[in-house]
Order: sequence, then structure tokens, then C-alpha cells
Amino acid sequence: MTKLHLFLLAIAFLSSLQYPAVLATKKAYIVYLGGHSHGPNPTSADFESATQSHYQLLGSTFGSDELARSAIFYSYTKHINGFAAMLEEEEATLISEHPDVISVFENTMKTLHTTRSWDVMGGFLNRQGKAHPESIWAKANYGDDIIVANFDTGVWPESDSFDDKGYGPVPKRWRGICQNSTKHSFHCNRKLIGARFYDLSHQARSASPPVEYSPRDSEGHGTHTLSTAAGGLVPGANIYGKAKGTARGGSPHARVAAYKVCWGLCADANLLAAFDDAIHDGVDVISLSVGGLPSEYLFDSIALGSFHAVQRGITVVCSGGNDGPTPGTVSNIAPWIFTVGASTIDREFYSLVTLGSNKKIKGVSLSPKSLPAHKPYPLIDGSNAKRPNASAEEAGWCYPGTLDPEKVRGKIVVCTRDTSLARVEKGLYVLKAGGAGMILANSDEEGNSLLADPHFLPASMITYKDALRLSSYLKSTKYDLVRNSMSHLWPLNSIFFDRSPTATIAPATTVLGVKPAPAMASFSSRGPNLVNPEILKVVSVAFLCSLPLNCIAYDSFLLLQPDITAPGVDILAAFTEEVGPTMLDLDKRRVRFNVMSGTSMSCPHISGVAGLLKKLHPRWSPAVIRSAIMTTARTRDNTRTPMKDANREKAIPFDYGAGHVRPNRAMDPGLVYDITFTDYVHFLCSRGYNASGMAQFMGKRYACPSKTMRAEDLNYPSITVPNLRKSFTVSRTVRNVGTPGTYNVRIKAPFGIHVSVKPQTLEFAKVGEEKTFQVRLRSRSESVGVGYVFGGLTWTDGKHYVRSPLVVNAFS
Repeated sequence: MTKLHLFLLAIAFLSSLQYPAVLATKKAYIVYLGGHSHGPNPTSADFESATQSHYQLLGSTFGSDELARSAIFYSYTKHINGFAAMLEEEEATLISEHPDVISVFENTMKTLHTTRSWDVMGGFLNRQGKAHPESIWAKANYGDDIIVANFDTGVWPESDSFDDKGYGPVPKRWRGICQNSTKHSFHCNRKLIGARFYDLSHQARSASPPVEYSPRDSEGHGTHTLSTAAGGLVPGANIYGKAKGTARGGSPHARVAAYKVCWGLCADANLLAAFDDAIHDGVDVISLSVGGLPSEYLFDSIALGSFHAVQRGITVVCSGGNDGPTPGTVSNIAPWIFTVGASTIDREFYSLVTLGSNKKIKGVSLSPKSLPAHKPYPLIDGSNAKRPNASAEEAGWCYPGTLDPEKVRGKIVVCTRDTSLARVEKGLYVLKAGGAGMILANSDEEGNSLLADPHFLPASMITYKDALRLSSYLKSTKYDLVRNSMSHLWPLNSIFFDRSPTATIAPATTVLGVKPAPAMASFSSRGPNLVNPEILKVVSVAFLCSLPLNCIAYDSFLLLQPDITAPGVDILAAFTEEVGPTMLDLDKRRVRFNVMSGTSMSCPHISGVAGLLKKLHPRWSPAVIRSAIMTTARTRDNTRTPMKDANREKAIPFDYGAGHVRPNRAMDPGLVYDITFTDYVHFLCSRGYNASGMAQFMGKRYACPSKTMRAEDLNYPSITVPNLRKSFTVSRTVRNVGTPGTYNVRIKAPFGIHVSVKPQTLEFAKVGEEKTFQVRLRSRSESVGVGYVFGGLTWTDGKHYVRSPLVVNAFS
């Protein structure tokens, strides 16, 4: 090293002493301390004492209570014990070592999982459109006075779905508030009995605040989901004249409360604050169409918040996510959460596309605009209409600035669907370039999954199979058949000889009785559960080294998630009037109802059914409500054949869980699988959580059992063994909630698996009686290495059919 180099190093060293390094970046963290031990009737003094304890705990790390006060922006004081604070990474690490701290995790952002649907679930309405007297609606009085909470983007209180005409006084057990904004008029009533908003996380991390601070929904998602769960009856609901009918929620006479936790994204800190409030407010059901990547329960705000809610008898229903059809993508996988997938209904919004003179393709659309009837328009693929400086691939996707107006003007443009640009935005850029219409073609990834959208111009979405036919048509009109690279895919009589390609797009029409339905939506996230594979919701082998887990290696165990599927495609429900139906800033249109798709839409269907069951059976636990819905679900569609996926292939339990919900059957399930809060705690003990951590969870002294339970024996309605080696025996307990009777078992063994049940008969002399049985699974040589295989186990007394999926992966 030269003298010059030494001199420069010395200068740099002295400079570092004179000018210290830039301050470390502070981030928002959640510090989780378990549960409070306030007693049954906590007071404001208890809440204030909890807040002071948080200042003191963090102050012991900072060396100053004042610094702690300025760092903490949420203090969870009612049921959940913990706080959210702005911390440096080193500070977060230091406080995680405090003996009272269970976990510390960064305040990450979770995402939103974004009428006729109730009719297709069977037996709700008679021919006059009124509730059938034997339906769950009639028997549960439409969920009268049940309180349904929704954690989402807020609510549009003026919507007819939340009109309180005919409602009596607010239930006395309600302890919530209607949090008004001083800048924006917002009101609650006897239907919408409460509303809160959570903005402190946003303020803590952003210099630019939201447009407004109030529970008002400026995005539409929250209004849609809340009205689906428990909106009142609104005759004449429609969007642009389509999907006409009476809009109604699952529990249409229930009271509702909106908890605005999402401002575009949904912060962990906001979610925990909402859980803490909702538990205290006295809600019966929490509906949550939000999720993120699966993580260990101690570091997941939704898993933690729902754990405390379930402890107090509140059913928590969550969407499973929209990352399908890739396996293992399901979110919200804790076993105390009811996780929902999405499927289609028997209604579609057909928009017929005619190629050339007579070749017709069925598409879907909700576009309010249409082209002149029977007038063919020139047709061009976006990739052939690119600007000189754009790539053919990006123009084929109709990305902004890629289409040449000279090539597009007055034509119907074919755009390929992808995940980088919203479907309606593609049409917007076609319109800006002068296009007359758009055909939105699925790629092979989307397959045959179709979603109707309120496009800005005449448009129709078509399947991948039909996209191939469209491509063949375009090529046949451009090239000689001998040189047509696609000609081998289609017989000669299906190739068109038009000298130039043309097309027409017919206006959208509502079609009912579509078959097959229900079918699994392509976007619906799939199992297995990657944190707990024994509960059909799957986690691979993992190694954890974080208090109080004390560096434990654990094997994956399987939960069959999602637990259930419900309508989630093209669902009509109430909407905000703050934005247009596409939710784009430039969309100046306004609608009272909108059609949306996602597990965000299927989740509130189950929340509504849970509300009805809570009304009918007030003493049922969240686990019993889930069991009743799961064990009475169906796995066949309206053609009486097994449910299909979006590509018309047979769906499996990793797609739909226990099956498609049947609410009327769920009100009288016969037998149920219950799981107590203590069972969940024992389950956590089996995952390595120590006695100290469990005591903080429980808010009292607690010791894990000396004999650790096996995760496979958690009394879940599904039975999953992800690592079968020769043989394995699983135990389950059922409770009779019907009449006295005798149940016999029926077994549908998974391929290559021998299944035996002892005893094969269960006799119940009274309601509430419980019986335990064992299921022995033994692998045969043909099952080894095949992967997961599926079967079922059904208990029946001739009237009730109590079905549990069997999922097995044999290794030896």
C-alpha cells in the first residue's frame, strides 16, 4: 500500500469520528406480549394501566419513558397485549430478548383479496322469491341481531344495503362506537351500528397522509364485502342493467360494523388494533378478506388477532388468497381460522364474438357500450399494431404507449391477458389509440377462467382454447394455408378463407343455469397449507430459533386448506360512489352496485352463513360452526359429476377443501367436530411453544401437557397424514347435535391406502353425547411415491351424512 493510500485512509477514519454515520432507519414493528388478565369487566383504568406498562417496557430498552411514548403509535390494551412502535432493527432485536416478550415482527403490509350467489346454494327461496319456510334464512330469522364485523377498506353508509328501516334498537351488548370524521359527514344507524378507522400505522410510516381520515370507503372493496356478508335486501339491484335481482347478504337482518384497516394496503398494526377493538365491542363474526404470505403464527397479525377472538367465541372467516392455481399458495392458514376458496356460480354475462362471416366464440363482459349490430369491424392483434419503438410482446399485451393509432383506429384489437396490467386498463389504452373494441384473450396460464368486467369500450374476454382458434383465424386470413404455422391445430373445415380478418362483439346478456357450476376459480389459492400440513390448509420442514420456541426443528403437518369454497366469481354487491366500477382514478362513472371477483367475495358468503348458524345455535363454538359447514358441503356440481377446475379437469380437496357450502344442510349437521381453546393451546405446545409463552397467551398460569399431542390428532373435520410410513392411526371425537340415533361409517379409501375405522358404529342416546373413534391408515406398495391421494370418511344415520376428506401422502 502506498503512502498516499495510507494518508487517504487516515483522513477517512478521522472524518468518520467527526461526522458520525447516518442514523439507522426506523421501521414499524409489532411487539406481541400475549393476552391481558383484566377480568370479565375491564375498565378504562385497566386500559390506561396496560398502556403505561407498554411505555415502561419499551422505556427500559430506550432508557427513557418519554422516548418510548414518542415511538409507540398503537397500544393494544383490551384483549391483545402488545404495541406497535417505530424502532431501529437493533432496538427490535434487543426488546425481543425481554422475558415478557413473545414475539417481535415487522409491520408488513397485507393485501385485499379482490345476488344470484345465494340462490345457487340451494333451497333459500321459493318460486315467488321469498324465503322457503324450511330454509336457514327463515329458521334463523335472517340472522336477526347477530353482529358481523368486517375488516376492510371501510363502508359507504348511504348504500341501500345498510338502510335501517324496520330495525329495532341496537343490541345492548354492543360496546362499539361510530367514529366520525370532522371533515367528512359519516353516520351510523340501527343497521350499520359501528364504524372505526385505523390510520396511525399509515401516519407513522408516511409523510403523505391519506386523502381523508374516516371509516368512509373510498375504494369499494369494503362496501362490497360487508354487504355480501350481511347487507339488507335491496330489490332491483343491477349493474348497467345486468344481473338484475334482489341484492342480499348472507345474514340480511344482522347488524354490521365496519373496521377500516386498509388504505390501499392493510398494515399488521392496524389489523391487531381492529381485532383488539372488535373483541371488546361484542361482535359475533369477523369477516376478513385480507391476507399475506404464510408465516409462523407468532409473527402473523391475523393469526394472533384471530386466536384471541376465537378464545372469546368469535368466529373468524378469512379469504384464502388469489394466487392460484399454483399449489401451496393458500394464506390465513392457522387452524382456528375458517379459510375460504372461490368458485363460480351458474350465471355468466355472455358477449358473443363473431369472427368473419359465421364463426362464433362465447366471451364474457359487463361493458355498457356496444358496437352496431351485424357490422363487422377490421380485426388486428395488438402485436401487429405496435409502435416502431415498442416490442411486439408488450403491444400484444396492450401496454400503455405501445399501440400505433394509425394501425388501431376503427378496429377491434386483440389483447392478451397478463398479471402486470389490469384487464380494464388494456381496453382503456386501446380506446385511447382509437380502437373500436377489444377482445381480451386468455393466455395458457389463465386457461378457461373468465371474468366479466365493466370495460370502457365494447369488449369481450375469451378462453385460452378460443384464443387459439382466434389466432388460427388471424393467421389463415394473412397467410396461405400451406405456410400457416397453426394449420396443424385445426381441421381444414374450421380454417377461414376471409381475405382480411373481421369481427363483431355483441352486447353482454345475463345467462342463468350455466353448466357445469360450481367450478373452482383459476385464481383461488390452493392447498396444501405450508405451515401446518396435517390440517388440510402445508408447511415444509422448518427450523425456528426465536423465543419462546427455543430453536425447534419441526416436521410439516397438513391442514386441508382452504377449508371450504363459496361463490367468488362475478358477484354483485353494494359499492362505493367515491370511485368508478373499475376503481381507476380516471373512471368517472358511478354505480350503486358492482360485480367483483376474488376470494374476497367468497369469504363474506361464509361469514354470512356463520352468522345464521350463530343465531340458530348461540352456544355453538367457532369450531362447531366450521364443522357444520365443512361436513355438509358438496363436491359435485349441477351436472351431478365431481366439481371441476377452470380447465374442466376434476378438482381435488387442495382446491375446494371439504367442498362447496350448503347452508341449509349446515343448520342440522347431525354430528360435529369441536375444538376447544385449550385444544388449540395444546396444539401450539406440540409445535414447541413453551409454558412461559403459553401463560402469556392465556393471560394466566399455564403448563403444557407432559405428553405432547400429535398435530394429526387436532379434532379437525378433515383428516390429513402428509408423511405416512407403513401405518398411522388418527383419533377423532364427534358430538351429537341432532336426535338420538345410530351412525355407521362409510369409507372411500384413497388410492393405494387401506383404511379401517374402530368402532364402525356409533350409538348416541342423547343430544350432546360424545364418541371417539380411530382411523388406521396403511399404505400399500402402489401408493408409495405417488404423492397426495384423496378419499373420504362419512358417518350416516340415514338422514345425516357427516363427511370428512381423507388426504394421505405415503412414503413407505
